[in-house]
Amino acid sequence: MTYQQVKNLKATDFKRLCGVSPEVFKKMVTVVKAEKVWQKKTGRPSKLSTEDQILITLEYWREYRTYFHIAINWGINETTVLRIIRKIENILAKSELFNLPGKKVVRASNGTIETVVVDVSEHEIERPKKTQQCYYSGKQGYHTLKSQVLVDIKTKQIICTAHSKGKVHDFQIWKTSQIGIDKNIECLADKGYQGLKKIHVKSRTPLKKKKNQKLNKQEKQFNRKLAKQRIIVEHIHRCLKIFKILSSRYRNRRKRFCLRFNLIAGVYNYEIFLKNNL
Repeated sequence: MTYQQVKNLKATDFKRLCGVSPEVFKKMVTVVKAEKVWQKKTGRPSKLSTEDQILITLEYWREYRTYFHIAINWGINETTVLRIIRKIENILAKSELFNLPGKKVVRASNGTIETVVVDVSEHEIERPKKTQQCYYSGKQGYHTLKSQVLVDIKTKQIICTAHSKGKVHDFQIWKTSQIGIDKNIECLADKGYQGLKKIHVKSRTPLKKKKNQKLNKQEKQFNRKLAKQRIIVEHIHRCLKIFKILSSRYRNRRKRFCLRFNLIAGVYNYEIFLKNNL
């Protein structure tokens, strides 16, 4: 289905198909066309319009079908699909429109950010040929990549991300990423971040029961209250994983996973920005 066939769909149906709203899609088209103006025109021009090329990229993210199946549907070569997707991803990343705010936002508190939530999600990958143990997640029972997201509770936007191999502990990813949150910002985390309070005093993690002891009523209430506040990050993981490239077994080279995850996170942020400014 070309863009001419889907552009008249309802906004909800368009987002179900592509994973993004029509407004975000039009912004992507503007960004890509602006980049093409500055590029030197060499070689044969593409048969597909800019809109169709972006639609192919979103189709790949959303459905995560093979290049072969997408090529058959669009009547082009399999290698052409690969080149189109990589080109669009590189242009979107270069534009900086879909970039994340970054760690610098939380390092110096100016009162705009009061509370942040941190959490890690795991993504299954193909079994590596080398260094398999580094990627094996004992919790999941298969080889994974881990993605840590830091979220602002007030705006529901992703501030920054960090990525690591499946074997690395969640708290170790936090220490390696060196986020350095300002002391006035409160940080909420799950049980995987036990010990965070030693690094960042204004942080809260669930209380764990001691050996042969149960949690009392007040401790259980504290955990429930914290879980209700942290649920927002679980909803964000769900929003990111509507793109099957993040929820299915990742088949591509691992080097490009971080770029794609950050791009999808940036697209999510832009969607939230548009909703907040309507």
